[in-house]
Amino acid sequence: MRCASFFNYKIFSFEITLEKEIDRKETMDELPDHLVWDIVRNLHKTNDRNSLSLSCKRFYSLDKEQRHSLRIGCGLVPAPPDALLSLCRRFPNLSKVEIVYSGWMSKLGKQLDDQGLLLLSTNCHSLDDLTLSYCTFITDVGIRHLSSCTKLSSLKLNFAPRITGCGVLSLAVGCKKLERFHLIRCLNVASVEWLEYFGKLEVLEELCIKNCRGVGEGDLVKLGTSWRKLRSLQFEVDANYRNMKVYDQLAAEHCRKQLVPCDNLVELRLVNCVVAPGRGLASVLRKCKNLEKLHLDMCIGVSDSDIKALVEKAKHLRSISLRVPSDFTLPLLNNATLRLTDECLSAIAQHCSNLESFKVSFSDGEFPSLFSFTLHGIITLIQKCPIRELSLDHVCSFNDVGMAALCSAQNLEILELVHCQEVSDEGLVLVSQFPSLTVLKLSKCLGVTDDGLRALAKTRKLELLVVEDCPQVSRKGVNGAATSVSFRQDLSWMY
Repeated sequence: MRCASFFNYKIFSFEITLEKEIDRKETMDELPDHLVWDIVRNLHKTNDRNSLSLSCKRFYSLDKEQRHSLRIGCGLVPAPPDALLSLCRRFPNLSKVEIVYSGWMSKLGKQLDDQGLLLLSTNCHSLDDLTLSYCTFITDVGIRHLSSCTKLSSLKLNFAPRITGCGVLSLAVGCKKLERFHLIRCLNVASVEWLEYFGKLEVLEELCIKNCRGVGEGDLVKLGTSWRKLRSLQFEVDANYRNMKVYDQLAAEHCRKQLVPCDNLVELRLVNCVVAPGRGLASVLRKCKNLEKLHLDMCIGVSDSDIKALVEKAKHLRSISLRVPSDFTLPLLNNATLRLTDECLSAIAQHCSNLESFKVSFSDGEFPSLFSFTLHGIITLIQKCPIRELSLDHVCSFNDVGMAALCSAQNLEILELVHCQEVSDEGLVLVSQFPSLTVLKLSKCLGVTDDGLRALAKTRKLELLVVEDCPQVSRKGVNGAATSVSFRQDLSWMY
């Protein structure tokens, strides 16, 4: 069939003019191999590849060989085992499979079950990357089937409530090449022998554990020598489930120090964790000499001394994000040694010469922190580090004086202010004097009005302006203030 019009498609941007090549061909089968391969390689969307494979037998055969990834969701017809078997046979070289049942209801058909995982493991011989999300019918039996996937290097389990620690252990025993493992909201994973087994293998490079109630901060030490290999760790505790007595135990913690080798850790993200002085995660913070990204969100017990010890060794830190508990969140934080203050900001300013992104947020706007970071500490950090992106959320100390200090921030490109009520139009007009700023985001700021944005409209300095839920700013006021403008106003947060 003639298909010159079919290839007048924007996605095909080749150096060789495609139309001239096709005009000389009578049929699709006469196209040269190099051109056919270029066409297929430049199609990244599944719908586009499906349409192409149906256009002729040659593309259908080629797509069978070259299709390496597949995503399956609700409404798979026929029933999942049969459909999955058909797909595996059609695409024998699949290496990445993603199965997602978010929003599933019984009327949408059957979910993939243990039998489906058996078919996947026995028919998908090149599988090395698998994601199972909201697969509520899968049990330990199905997970054991995956242990035969010897090439599996990446596995993500998101909300698989029937899986237990025994299933994860069988997976660790069988998949000895697993480098990336994500375990998210798997509520029945209680035993942690699998962590100890992964520790003996020393192959894990990326570990993510979120809201698994049976896995605590102290269990991470079971990774043992595998910490040496680990490059990324994300650990999040379910804040709604944690027993509040654990915070009282923290104040009286007198356990021996634990030596955790983590020299290769590049990214560390901890959420709702308890950091006991001198052990566990506190020991990790003090030994990450190659760390580049640090995110601490509502981590109780992190002290100035922990941050100081970290930044003195981690000379390559590029991003720091801190969400700090307010003074009234926990009585334990009345202990000055367990609270972050300007002392840690001073240490960051002194040692982090490569810091590009700095984000600070306080957890409770009704009870702001009065004894944590001051304006002086924040300004000192900004002036000494090459900050490219700055985000301040519920930082009540930041005001127009702080905005004036940003006029000397030569590298600042992105500024985000959320719930910064002390910033007024007087500080906002100074944005036009920021040397490199291109993106400004304002959210829930009571002190800024349309008047403060008029100066920005005159300079046309900003590439992007985002204004959300600021009661004194109107849609008319943001017009012309930047090349691209996003405006939204929902004032329900005020009531």
